[in-house]
Amino acid sequence: MNWGRIWAVFLRYYYFFAKPDSMADLFFWPALDIFLWGMTSVWIQHTEQEFPKLAIAILTGLVFWQIVWRSNYEIAVNMLQEFWNRNLVNLFSTPLKLSEWIVAMMLYGIFKIIVTIVFGAFVVWGLYSLNIFNMGWSFLPFCVSLILSGWLIGFLSAAIMVNYGQRLQILAWMTAYIFAPFSAIFYPMSALPSWGQLIAKALPMTYIFEGMRLVLYEKTFSMEMLLTSLGLNIFYLALMMLFFRWMFEKSREKGLARLE
Repeated sequence: MNWGRIWAVFLRYYYFFAKPDSMADLFFWPALDIFLWGMTSVWIQHTEQEFPKLAIAILTGLVFWQIVWRSNYEIAVNMLQEFWNRNLVNLFSTPLKLSEWIVAMMLYGIFKIIVTIVFGAFVVWGLYSLNIFNMGWSFLPFCVSLILSGWLIGFLSAAIMVNYGQRLQILAWMTAYIFAPFSAIFYPMSALPSWGQLIAKALPMTYIFEGMRLVLYEKTFSMEMLLTSLGLNIFYLALMMLFFRWMFEKSREKGLARLE
């Protein structure tokens, strides 16, 4: 694995960072979500006094869901960028290995996730005087697990797109939200119907958001939930990366040029 090539791919995508559409995606939409959901949760908090921590719970869930979304986005959409720019054949006709492209995407995703979290936390504090980091340093291991969750969704989407092409590009934006209703982002898993709870128990995101609410409400850090989420994430991520590599090689045999 050549770190020079990895750094070159990182810089390729980093240079897109200052474009207006990228800046809107990174700042405008998270800020709009926080504003709309924040106003909703503040209103509920004022009308339902028995839920004094509802606002911070919803806003924390919203900001940390951006970690999953951003991790997924950087894998899936940056793959699409190569389709749109007709650059996929050029990229992989170089000595660049698929594993090096994957590592570069992960590093670039981590960079943008840090920007998103810091910006989201600042917006929440500025608009509502709420500190989403009230849970202390216990949020860090949950963040790591959320990044893994986003990556596995991103590789699932990218694997399908790299084989079937741009006609399925909607998966880059849609796949994460297929899992969202069952991930207990804004409400506990117990609020789901029985069949929904079965799906939720199989998803690593569920244990992360349930664990974060436990820290917020009861000041209790659940190592069991963290380890369960990490275990599921590592297992699913390994499967999705193998699936992505298999689909990529299958697509390369057919000819990558057809995807452009």
